[in-house]
Amino acid sequence: MQKSHLYLRLLSKVSPYWSVFSLAIIAMVISAITEAALPAQLKPLLDGGFVGKNPDIIQTMPLILMGLFLLKGIATFTSTMAMTWVASRVVMDLRTDMFNKLLVLPTKDFDNASSGTLMSKVTYDVSRVMSASTEVLVVLVRDSITVIGLLSWMFYLNWALSSIIFTVVPVIVVVVRLVSKRLRGINTTLQDSMGQLTHILEETISGHKLVKVFGGQKYERERFRNINNRVRQFEVKNQITSGLSIFVVQMLTAGVLGVIIFIAAQQAATDEITVGGFVSLFTAMGMLFAPIKRLTKINDQLQQGLAAAQSIFNLLDQAEEQDSGKQSIQRLSGKIQFSKVNLQYDEADKQALKQIGLTIQAGETVALVGASGSGKTSLANVIPRFYNATQGQILIDGIDIHDMPLAALRENIALVSQEVVLFNDTIAANIAYGRGATSQQAIEQAAKSAYAHDFIQQTYNGFDTLVGERGVKLSGGQRQRLAIARAFLKDAPILIFDEATSALDTHSEQQVQASLNQLKQGRTTIMIAHRLSTIANADRIIVLNQGEIAEIGTHHSLLAKQGIYAHLYQQQVS
Repeated sequence: MQKSHLYLRLLSKVSPYWSVFSLAIIAMVISAITEAALPAQLKPLLDGGFVGKNPDIIQTMPLILMGLFLLKGIATFTSTMAMTWVASRVVMDLRTDMFNKLLVLPTKDFDNASSGTLMSKVTYDVSRVMSASTEVLVVLVRDSITVIGLLSWMFYLNWALSSIIFTVVPVIVVVVRLVSKRLRGINTTLQDSMGQLTHILEETISGHKLVKVFGGQKYERERFRNINNRVRQFEVKNQITSGLSIFVVQMLTAGVLGVIIFIAAQQAATDEITVGGFVSLFTAMGMLFAPIKRLTKINDQLQQGLAAAQSIFNLLDQAEEQDSGKQSIQRLSGKIQFSKVNLQYDEADKQALKQIGLTIQAGETVALVGASGSGKTSLANVIPRFYNATQGQILIDGIDIHDMPLAALRENIALVSQEVVLFNDTIAANIAYGRGATSQQAIEQAAKSAYAHDFIQQTYNGFDTLVGERGVKLSGGQRQRLAIARAFLKDAPILIFDEATSALDTHSEQQVQASLNQLKQGRTTIMIAHRLSTIANADRIIVLNQGEIAEIGTHHSLLAKQGIYAHLYQQQVS
């Protein structure tokens, strides 16, 4: 993406706040004009006041100078506050846009990107954009006008001397262009490294028990030290590159100003320039240093901001989940038909599902079994369109799932996965997640149906108990029963249970199996299980092998067949 296009796109985020932004620009212009006007007042003050002894000038000039300083202070404060407000709003909007984008990204995008990298984009990258949104723009507008004003006054006083400054302009332009290219590359790599650092940190924190048990401290220290040192190296490179460019520009400017001052001193000795004119010229040249220094230094901040902006816009430009369905649907009955369905994940060398042809009747309980990697979870994942089939068609109640809006499709599906997801909120909020306003009575009934009510009542605050991050304050079985209670409350016509009872003890499993038997009545249920004893009563059992349907039948008919299912069952029994 071109640098100019990036910055214009970033500035487009300012448009909703154009009034405050305009106020900031106006205040910056006033601040720059007053700063350039200060050395201009020295000539009449010295020539007319100190040399000419003009009483009017002596009386009025202090008031003029005080007024200029007051105006400059008010303008600077106004521009700083206004730009900070606008920048904070832009950063908030960008973070909101990024978070909203994360909510609609396809599942495969999360498979291909670490959570640490995505977190770094929303936190670290956006903070760098703020520098490009505020400091760079403030310096660019205010200091550019200041430099123009000071140069204009210098040319007015003595154009021949002032024109010497432009001898170094071509050199400065070349230096800035070379440095900009290098800084952009350094900052892009620095952001990638920060994403890796955040990823390692997030993994270590979430897996701290595994690290301790398996003695992974040394490995994690070394891994973190390497990436931390890499971040340090690129930050040093960034500062060295920026510092050298500033040093070169300032030395060139200082050399030229030294020549100008020497010639001006010679002219003052021969009365070619007045005392007031000399002091005013000298002051204006001295005041050029600060804005030129800041203008040179903003290149570093600009490249950081643009590299961060590119990272942010790359995320915002990622394609969302395909959601072109327009057919209006209400509650489905749950008949599911697979017609020659194939699925191949990105960058995979073989298909996860091959020519799946299957019809699941409404209200039927179907179990999916097979060895690891046989395609059980893949078959379940294409129903709510976590992944889109690469070939074939899936119908629910005779309607192609691609013709249904995603929200409407998923509203008819409840999921209890092997990896239970709980949020750092109350037990009640986790059971009623996504349901909006839900009565306490409905929440408690769902908990009772999942045999979770008793243990909830024993917690320190009942349904208002906080479960901790990822439900860390609960046991595995308790987390599993809350997830099942969430499915009870949703009351969807299609139920998908992926290892739904894997974390439960025998007693709890029996309780949950009893509640599941009630829940399955009149609903289409797809159960994925490695423990074959939990699905013996399923209406049909689908045996998958390397992405293909190998066997279909009931528990007893498949045992009699002495095929793959019978072999798996005998292994578990033995």
